[in-house]
Formats: sequence, C-alpha cells, structure tokens
Amino acid sequence: MVFKRVLGSLGVGGPVVDTVLDREPVRPGGVVRGQVRLRGGGRACDIEHLTLELVARVEAGHGGEERAGGVVFDRLRLSGGFRLDTREHRDVPFTLHIPWETPLTELSGQPLGVALGIRIELASAGAKDHGDPDELIVRPLPVQEAVLGALGRLGFGLIAADLRLGHGPGTGQTLPFHQEIELTPAPRYIHDMNELALTLLTGPDGMEVVLEADKRGRPFSGASSPDTSSPAGSSSGGSFPGPSSPGKRLPGGPAALGRHTVSHEDLEHRDWIAEVDSWIQALIAARTAHTPRAGATTSGITAGTAAGTAGGMVAAGLGDALGNLGSLGDLDDLEGVEGLEGLKDLKNLRNAGHEEAGQG
Repeated sequence: MVFKRVLGSLGVGGPVVDTVLDREPVRPGGVVRGQVRLRGGGRACDIEHLTLELVARVEAGHGGEERAGGVVFDRLRLSGGFRLDTREHRDVPFTLHIPWETPLTELSGQPLGVALGIRIELASAGAKDHGDPDELIVRPLPVQEAVLGALGRLGFGLIAADLRLGHGPGTGQTLPFHQEIELTPAPRYIHDMNELALTLLTGPDGMEVVLEADKRGRPFSGASSPDTSSPAGSSSGGSFPGPSSPGKRLPGGPAALGRHTVSHEDLEHRDWIAEVDSWIQALIAARTAHTPRAGATTSGITAGTAAGTAGGMVAAGLGDALGNLGSLGDLDDLEGVEGLEGLKDLKNLRNAGHEEAGQG
C-alpha cells in the first residue's frame, strides 16, 4: 500500500494519509463506505479536524473561453480534534452519502470524461492541507438509463457530457453546477436541430429531464443511421453511435427548451421510446411556432402504454440500447438507495421482453 503524503502547509515529516473505498462504483443517491488511514510522521501532530470532500472538475465560460477548476460539492466532517502520535496507526471509518444530483462519469462501461473525486482535508496548527483525490465512478440510475437508452435507440449520438457551473433555468437544482449531455440529432431530425442538450436532475422521488434543441449554425455532417441488426451502440459497449465529423453548417434558428418530470417507480409500464420521441417532437414544434421556450410538461407515472407492449419496449431500451447493460444485472448496487430496492426485477423484465418480441 502506497500512502498519499500530506505535505505543504503541514510540513515534511507530518502525517501520512490514504483513503480506502470499500465499494465502487456508486449511483446518485447511494452511499460510499470506506476508511481513512492515518499514519503518524516523525513527530506528534495535533489534528484539529478530518473532513471528506466531494470534488468535481467543472467548466465555466468567461469571455468565450472555458476555464476548468475543482468545485467542492459536498463535505463530511469525520472527527474533531485528536492527537496523532509519532508512528501511530489510526483508521477512521466513514459512510458518505452521494448527493442525488451527482453527475454521471460512466455509461455502459464507457467513461464520459467527467472527473469526480473524494479527497481528505486535514487541519493542524491552524493550517489546512488536502490529499490527492480518489476517483469516484458514478453509474446511472435505472430511470436515467431508460431515458438515455431511448435516445440511443432513436439514433441520437453522444458528443460530450460536460459539467457546467451555474443553475439550469426553472429547475430544482441544488448543486452549484449541472451536467449537460450533448447529442447529435437522430437521422430523422437532422434538418430540425443541430444539437440536443440533455440534463438529468435526480432526486428521491424522481427525475427532472431538461431538453434543449439547438440550431445555431454549428458545423454538422449528420449522424449515420443506426445499425438495425444490433442494438444501437452495443457493438462497442456504449449507449450511442460515435460523434460525427464536422461537415456542412446548418442555418441558425431559435433554441427550444422542454422540461419533464418522471418517477423512479413503474419504469416497466412506460413506452420510453415513444415518450422520449414525443418530447423531441414537442421541442421541434415549439421552435416552428417561434416559441423560444416550450412550456414545462409533467409526465406522471400513469403515462405510457399498457404493460404488455411497454414491458417489451422498456426491456429493449434498458437492456439493449445502452449496450451490454450488465449494470442492470448488478442492481445490488442500489442497496441503501431509498425507494429503489424494488427495481431488482428489471433484469427479469428485460429477458421477458425479449421473449415476447420473439413470439411476436
């Protein structure tokens, strides 16, 4: 074991600190358990406090340029003052609750380029110092997989999944930043939009879905049609086809914004492909009517089609469109996430959906 040294303001010969995570990856709203291992240095040290911090690398635009920096979005104080003697070994266990709005770092095993970490803040003699962050991997909740899977099956392609400083308009966002997932349009919508921006804000009761259709004249060559012989993106293990190379520039036009609310419950009773497609069509209709912002739409848990048809569609959307969604088979990861324990039967639902499709 190689420990991360806390030097700098605490001085050479100070304590040595390491964070050991018992379990990862995690999902939004879940917990991370582990321990902080302290090893005394060449002299005794009075520790004023020991704190865990969740940090994210966030982009902020200034004058047309983007600047990256670390943003602390949650803190857990582990202990108050104590004395760490010379060469003393001390382990401090912890349980860290991950905020519901924590952004995703991975989708179907594919890294999204989002940097999250857990780091230690140690204060001694009026000075504070930080250890190096330990990487935190965050996978989507089933309701996030449902929406992303439907977009993948519709033919949308992943461009990026950046973290943006600031609050999205008209949302219940609580963190100082939000994740914006940028997508190329599905082939049928190439002439209607240049780009689709997606934000998924989860909470204990459900998720806010914010969609923005952008047509501001950026270069775009058009996404290729998905391979219908296999689930969209599944050959590479990802959710979406790869981004297109720059090409023709689409004419500019107003952006349209739509908001929807979905529940964590009854995922299997919704035709996600049809529902998400209706959201996209509403965005296009809003721009056609020269409406800068589409009105907010709330989708209750009763929306969707009957369980027989929707079950097969959701099974395809969750199990196939996200490509090798072995994560659905690992729903034990949801242990400790309030209200989501009942989703462990989704894997069986996916298999039933494939059998139903075969019989049809």
